[in-house]
Amino acid sequence: MRSVSVIVPCYNEEAHIGFLLEALVKQTYPLDHLEVIIADGMSTDRTREVIAGFAHTHPELRIRLVDNPKRIIPAALNAGLAAAQGDYVVRLDAHSIPAPDYIARCVTDLEAGLGDNVGGVWIIRPACPDWIARSIAIAAAHPLGVGDARYRHGGSPGWVDTVPFGAFRRDLFEQIGCFDETLLTNEDYEFNARLRGQGRRVYLDPQIRSEYIARPTLGALARQYWRYGYWKFQMLRRYPKTLRWRQALPPIFVSGILGLLLLSLFWSWAAYLLLIVLVTYLGTLLIGALPAAWRMREVRYLVGVPLAIATMHFAWGMGFLWSLITWLLGRKT
Repeated sequence: MRSVSVIVPCYNEEAHIGFLLEALVKQTYPLDHLEVIIADGMSTDRTREVIAGFAHTHPELRIRLVDNPKRIIPAALNAGLAAAQGDYVVRLDAHSIPAPDYIARCVTDLEAGLGDNVGGVWIIRPACPDWIARSIAIAAAHPLGVGDARYRHGGSPGWVDTVPFGAFRRDLFEQIGCFDETLLTNEDYEFNARLRGQGRRVYLDPQIRSEYIARPTLGALARQYWRYGYWKFQMLRRYPKTLRWRQALPPIFVSGILGLLLLSLFWSWAAYLLLIVLVTYLGTLLIGALPAAWRMREVRYLVGVPLAIATMHFAWGMGFLWSLITWLLGRKT
């Protein structure tokens, strides 16, 4: 039986790392063929104590802690890869809770040759029980929020552009290279772009499932999606052909809103058009929130879900545009 290295980037995850470790110790894949490598960005909370305590009480699960002084995700992944000894590598996140058969299914699909990178679908879980956190979790899996990203809302198995996390043969990194440390986010999408550029395949298996803990507040969500948008443009500079419509719409929409807002200072028709666009947009978000509000008998979702989706759109779009503007200004200086 093949050995597996699970690599996990981590920084100040005292509240979540225990859930991941509990899920890993419950894996159906034999634990004596499994190692967990946590690349920690020098956490300042009790993350390392939690990890050490879990390792002490669960000696059957081999846990190794490596330092990531750069405190960025791609550097953490590369540090984990450098320490990995398994035949296969499964990348997970400190906010994730893999299903008990997660690793076993990843290995089965890799051995079947279904893809060079294999992954599954996210089940988004709220970070806490309050209504805004639950609204954010719904928005993070809603088609209006994430478009046609199949790993967010399931679908049929098949080849895709990217999957969350991913499982690979370890020798693949000798052929493709490691994760790009110049990208603070979107490092997985960039890796998959290189992989697909060499004629290899990324495979989505909906039976591979993990829970992902969403951000707890709109502020945290906005910061997350600002980073996504900012670094997406940096990645697209290198791989422009990887742009998808769901990624282009937020910066186009935000540009249109800002343009109409500016024009409305001089022409009344722009103010009327801006009003029409905003009313239509808000109405669409409200209609999109209706099924969740009805299904869960929670009227506050009619406010929370649209707020969360709008936060995702505007933060992603503004981050993308700011990245574009700073790049253009940098070229002119």
